[in-house]
Amino acid sequence: MLHVLRAEGRLKPAALLTSINEPADRVAMHAVRSEVLREQAAAVALPLWPVLLPSPCSNAVYEQRMADVVRRARDDGFTHVAFGDLFLEDVRRYREDRLAGTGLSPVFPLWGRPTSALAREMIAGGLEAILTCVDPRALPRDFAGRSYDSALLDDLPASVDPCGERGEFHTCAVAGPMFSRRIAVEVGVIVEREGFVFADLVFENAGSAAHTKR
Repeated sequence: MLHVLRAEGRLKPAALLTSINEPADRVAMHAVRSEVLREQAAAVALPLWPVLLPSPCSNAVYEQRMADVVRRARDDGFTHVAFGDLFLEDVRRYREDRLAGTGLSPVFPLWGRPTSALAREMIAGGLEAILTCVDPRALPRDFAGRSYDSALLDDLPASVDPCGERGEFHTCAVAGPMFSRRIAVEVGVIVEREGFVFADLVFENAGSAAHTKR
């Protein structure tokens, strides 16, 4: 999405908005360490605006903290919020409803693109990513920690969206045309927790690369 926004040139991305599980100090749902997230932000040359969330987090608390950030963005002169949503109408309506009357307009640069073609296009364009979270109800557990590449797309069950749009999996991008440099990480431990399988990403040579499941 960031690459598309910059290529189109109509809007100028000026900050990254990311929800953080505050007790774990990781990206919510993706479970990416905050230090990896900060490296991503540095590699795209944008300031990071973390939205700190408790765990567990009620929807009311989530909406309040997002509303606080939206007000801050509006007061700082921002005009739009861009989302990477692809085709889930209910998710898009939710975002549009929450931003109505705030002074910020939602934009969806990737909306409606066929996900099979988009996945191949991103990989051909230099995107490198790693699956950091897998829903084992949709995808075998051993997909956690795999590279998001053509081989993975070939191995996906037909029921799984190639971009994981229904939450079948979540990824961490480590290289691509939006980055000034590759994020040097490797897969650490793999654990099963609260119904999902998570692959930890650590900086290369920073720790053990042993794989475990529990």
